[in-house]
Amino acid sequence: MTALDARTDGTTALRFPAGFRWGTATAAYQIEGAAAEDGRTASIWDTFSRTPGKVRNGDTGDIAADHYHRVDEDVALMRRLGVTDYRFSVAWPRVQPTGRGPAVRKGLDFYRRLVDRLLDAGIRPVATLYHWDLPQELEDAGGWPQRETAYRFAEYAGIMADALGDRVATWTTLNEPWCAAFLGYGSGVHAPGRTSDLAALRAAHHLNLAHGLAARTLRGALPGSAEVSLTLNLHAVRALSAAPEDLDAARRIDAVGNRIFLDPVFHGRLPEDLVRDTASVTDWSFVRDGDLATAAAPIDSLGINYYSPSVVGAGVSESPSPWAGAERHVRFEPAPGPRTAMDWPVDAGGLHKLLVRLRDELPGVPLVITENGAAYEDYADPSGRVKDPERVAYLHAHLAAVHRALADGADVRGYFLWSLLDNFEWAYGYSKRFGIVHVDFASQRRTLKDSARWYAEVIARGGLGAEA
Repeated sequence: MTALDARTDGTTALRFPAGFRWGTATAAYQIEGAAAEDGRTASIWDTFSRTPGKVRNGDTGDIAADHYHRVDEDVALMRRLGVTDYRFSVAWPRVQPTGRGPAVRKGLDFYRRLVDRLLDAGIRPVATLYHWDLPQELEDAGGWPQRETAYRFAEYAGIMADALGDRVATWTTLNEPWCAAFLGYGSGVHAPGRTSDLAALRAAHHLNLAHGLAARTLRGALPGSAEVSLTLNLHAVRALSAAPEDLDAARRIDAVGNRIFLDPVFHGRLPEDLVRDTASVTDWSFVRDGDLATAAAPIDSLGINYYSPSVVGAGVSESPSPWAGAERHVRFEPAPGPRTAMDWPVDAGGLHKLLVRLRDELPGVPLVITENGAAYEDYADPSGRVKDPERVAYLHAHLAAVHRALADGADVRGYFLWSLLDNFEWAYGYSKRFGIVHVDFASQRRTLKDSARWYAEVIARGGLGAEA
């Protein structure tokens, strides 16, 4: 797939290839609500958000954007925007409350209803099986640091494939396993809130194993035309300088942030430098014969979530750190330029660099931008309009970076904007807004932001105008 430059037509400056997938994305715990309805039990995020001091303002996902009761309205919004694809996640405890055994019919029926509404609207459903909401009962049994959780995940994948395999053409096993492992079990800023380098590394391996087991299960249950994918939040890492110690810091973060997933999934191996870097934490004896071959089950595309780059130099990270084995050697430096409401630097060049890297390192693997977006301080003005020019500029710059990567030979098949709706932003609660649709959480009223109207125009014309 190659980019097309159509500046001469006077209307479209950067046109994307025919068949490019224009989507938006959400996650179950962030939008669904209905946390205790129709058989759903607690996930680790239900437990974590109820733990004092873990989530800003004590917010929980109990109601969130009430998507569980507003599916029709939300699909109508997507249809109005003209998206071709919608990436949603399935709440594991909604369909298999204990993480074991038979499914709950009402839970499956909710996702059947969502998928049917999408198909009726001409929108392609893209299902993510795991976006961090592990059933609490599985965490009580040890969670992702325990090998058994990977086998339970494969069983759950089979349940979903049997339920929706005739209607969902694209399946993503895991979303951002780095966050699940290292923020959940390393630094503890995400659920379940543990702080152990060893637990984080064990979790990372078992997530890789879970991906491979689930991919194999999906292949056996889905039509041959179905796509199986994995989504990673790869870190666009830059060294502070060309000094050897700064370059080594970038290497360490690349190992524990990127290659800990890329190497097992695409090459069936652990990075040798990662094993050396973490020797004081573990000997990796929890990796059994055949595990890495299982993790390397073939996939049809790789999803990339990108928000901002990281600048690192030699030093020491704060403790507890998500960078197992690197925290005593690396410090993070502030990147120059504007920042979002998350205090993340805005730098679309990092996305281009990442895509070109993957072009070179993973030839023949199609890429999809499965999340990209920004949080800003959005509000409805007295007329009810939500103006968000900073988000429009952010999205324009990052789509231009994708277009540039296409022109440079990267095989990018689609772009999913994060997010459709303002939602529960994990440990930030409802204090951060990523949506292109504003949600008044008191009334649940949805309002298209200016960025939503802008994105609809981009989709309609298949590319970017000259204006930002």
